[in-house]
Amino acid sequence: MKITDHIKNANGKTLFSLEVVPPQKGIGIEDLYTNIDPLMEFKPPFIDVTTSREEYIYIDKGNGLMERRITRMRPGTLGICSAIQHKYNVDTVPHLLCGGFTKEETEYLLVDCMYLGIDNIMALRGDAMKGHQYFEPTEGGHSTAMDLVHQINNLGRGKYLHDEQICDEHNKFCIGVAGYPEKHMEAPSMNYDLKWLKQKVDAGADYIVTQMFFDNKKFIEFVTKAREMGIAVPIIPGIKPIATKKHLKLLPQVFKIDLPEDLINAVESAKNNEAVKQIGVEWAVSQCKELLDFGVPVLHFYSMGKSDNIKKVAGELF
Repeated sequence: MKITDHIKNANGKTLFSLEVVPPQKGIGIEDLYTNIDPLMEFKPPFIDVTTSREEYIYIDKGNGLMERRITRMRPGTLGICSAIQHKYNVDTVPHLLCGGFTKEETEYLLVDCMYLGIDNIMALRGDAMKGHQYFEPTEGGHSTAMDLVHQINNLGRGKYLHDEQICDEHNKFCIGVAGYPEKHMEAPSMNYDLKWLKQKVDAGADYIVTQMFFDNKKFIEFVTKAREMGIAVPIIPGIKPIATKKHLKLLPQVFKIDLPEDLINAVESAKNNEAVKQIGVEWAVSQCKELLDFGVPVLHFYSMGKSDNIKKVAGELF
């Protein structure tokens, strides 16, 4: 079922969903199940599965020579989606990136999604390669998420890259895109970023999931400005309970977000990471209650491979 149909069928009730990260290659899927199992009591209608782009590794060839090769440390997104879908009887949303994929490879992935009965796709540009300062398009691939949305929509209409096929209604994916309550790190202004988001929606995106944030005022302002700009699709907030003192530096560094002073002070005053985790749970519960009052369609949690704190938050809400 499409995400937009899940939201429509909820009749105004806020849904619970989560995002998981594939295990590194060589690690079995059981660890992932262990983190998902405790959250199934909250009846998530869908689970997102991230995709990692390629990165360089260096192999020692001896005699002081190193060979550079490309690899992926966390492959298997579609396989994991299929496994989760069949084990838990929930819809899954694979993340599809511009970076690291040609248009042909993207088409093959979309066809595989059709075969697996996957109705939803999260279309993302993706980050720069590890060690690179700026995003560079893959040769033969897309440079923007908007172009990726166009390809996904075209395929749903039966327009493939090199030919046209009879259009099957089931081929029409429900497409999610990313939104940034504190603007994308590369955008020169929030207004510019919202204009770009509007173009992604106009290209065919059906819903928006935001990057994590810790200040609800920024999310509410983001939604208000998006609506004023004519963006009418559902906007889903992304929630991440803070869990360690390292997050005070790590999250702003990686995601270019601000943390509220009250949260910073509380984390700095905590005796240990167990205390930090409890602070993160309490902050997230308070944050989510306000978002429920605001009427968000879904609370979408970034699990990052851990579920104990998310279970505590969801237990206070659902």
